[in-house]
Amino acid sequence: MGSSKKYDLDQRTYTFARSIRTFARKIPRDIGNIEANESLSRKDFFYRIKICRKEAKESFYWLRLLHLRNDSELEKDRKILIDEATQLVKIFSSIVHQQGAKSG
Repeated sequence: MGSSKKYDLDQRTYTFARSIRTFARKIPRDIGNIEANESLSRKDFFYRIKICRKEAKESFYWLRLLHLRNDSELEKDRKILIDEATQLVKIFSSIVHQQGAKSG
């Protein structure tokens, strides 16, 4: 890499994520800015459900890793979010399992 400039990818990705969050808060919440729930086919629907399950599992994982410095209010919110992530994983897993039962 011919550049003498050093890039700190940890800081760069952190800054990017914060910028995305700030940007997302500014976007008007209307139907045109929400991803469609509709799928193109039954196979596509279950593919999307598997992605949702994966994302819920990942959210659960990262929520558990957070260190909140004994902030009881944040800890309460975190526990609520962990519970919600757990429930979503179970819901999406059930849908995937039902699809497997119908296909097999």
